[in-house]
Amino acid sequence: MGGFFGTIQRHRCVEELFYGVDYQSHLGTKRGGMATYSTETQGFKRSIHNLESTYFRTKFEAELGKFEGESGIGIISDTDAQPLLMNSHLGRFALVTVAKINNAEEIAKKLLSENMVLSEFSSGRINPTELIGLLIIKGKDFVDGIENVFRTVDGSCSMLILTEDGIIAARDFWGRTPIVIGQKDGAMAATSESTAFPNLGFETVHYVGPGEIVRLRADGMQQLRKAEENMQICSFLWIYYGFPTSFYEGKNVEDMRFQTGYIMGKEDDTEVDNAGGIPDSGIGMAVGYAAGHNVPYQRCISKYTPTWPRSFMPTSQAVRNLVARMKLIPNQAMLEGKRCLFCDDSIVRGTQLRENTKILKDLGAKEVHMRIACPPLIWGCPFINFSASKNELELIARRVIKDLETNNGEVTKLDDANRVADVPISEERLKKYATTDSPEYTAMVNEIARRLNIDTLKFSKLETIIDAIGLPKCKICTHCFDGSSDYTRKK
Repeated sequence: MGGFFGTIQRHRCVEELFYGVDYQSHLGTKRGGMATYSTETQGFKRSIHNLESTYFRTKFEAELGKFEGESGIGIISDTDAQPLLMNSHLGRFALVTVAKINNAEEIAKKLLSENMVLSEFSSGRINPTELIGLLIIKGKDFVDGIENVFRTVDGSCSMLILTEDGIIAARDFWGRTPIVIGQKDGAMAATSESTAFPNLGFETVHYVGPGEIVRLRADGMQQLRKAEENMQICSFLWIYYGFPTSFYEGKNVEDMRFQTGYIMGKEDDTEVDNAGGIPDSGIGMAVGYAAGHNVPYQRCISKYTPTWPRSFMPTSQAVRNLVARMKLIPNQAMLEGKRCLFCDDSIVRGTQLRENTKILKDLGAKEVHMRIACPPLIWGCPFINFSASKNELELIARRVIKDLETNNGEVTKLDDANRVADVPISEERLKKYATTDSPEYTAMVNEIARRLNIDTLKFSKLETIIDAIGLPKCKICTHCFDGSSDYTRKK
């Protein structure tokens, strides 16, 4: 995914920019970058580093002395190198984006046909931020250019633009990813994660609306484009992505996770001896479940944070699976002879969970029960960079559905290229599996539990996560759970 932070102040902003960007580190792992602008020298400074084998802080801390200025933006990105520096009829500017562009090749082809230049890309692929920048400079001003992005991009895009006259923040047209505005005396800031604000002294003053564009100067905020009424903010921000202390649309992440667990705990009649969370994103839910189910919360699994503080690390799925297993350490004293229940944010492929279940039972757990904070993931996300899955059949729920529909429950076969063979299943049939407690849903959940060697498995109901978030269903994107696609890229 990715997260950004920008600030403009009456004095040097570099150190606060550094810490604000660092607070986005849980959202991405590929690239980190910062750019600043100094009114005294009228100059931009920029640095970009690869973060796939280290952390933002270790790469940038020693470089802070080379930066100067009162305004700056930065990003932790899961895409190509950012920020980009551009010069055009709009003036000089730096740009960072949190975006997914499904039609990047189509856009690039059109831009090339218009004699626009695309630079060499660090990854060998199209740099999505560069495409966004080129679409912006086609506008007569920044607002017109950003609206061109809204009209053109199939997917989503939120951005920060560092100009010679402040910072422009523009949220995705459907509001799929957030931007939060903070203020303190003589300074303004914009961020993906409001977690960046408390320790830097900022107070949240505005949640940028879908399609809204604002300009920040040190003395305040100016609206350049009003917000759209419709919104489709990603529900996974609360379920998984968000840091516990962050707020989106006024709703705290940890509170949402607690409420989800509490509701499931109250409704569940399974007898267990304790409840615990799969670190980190399952912990808030587990505390809520324990309270709702009236059982002790116990840390049967701990994460070894000195060397594995982040969830996403290597780009290789095989290495990522190994890292996921190595960083989670079970506690035999909490497990032995116990009926243990664990809460987690989601089940994507199921590989890690299957291995964890075996280890837990080998260490003496009498029973292993799983409670998941969201419904089964049946559809891939076409709107944001949710996971590294390239094929919906990498999702364990879809593999199980395929087997139930076509193979009489047998294990999915691979094609000649060692990939999961895709067998079309109608949307009508898929929605049967997405309907809680339908015969199809029950068969799917039971089969997932069997494959993962779990004694009982239950997923949160869609209604539960909507209630816990506290926004109307029509304003929350739940496509990966129910296949809803009422909102298109048509602007």
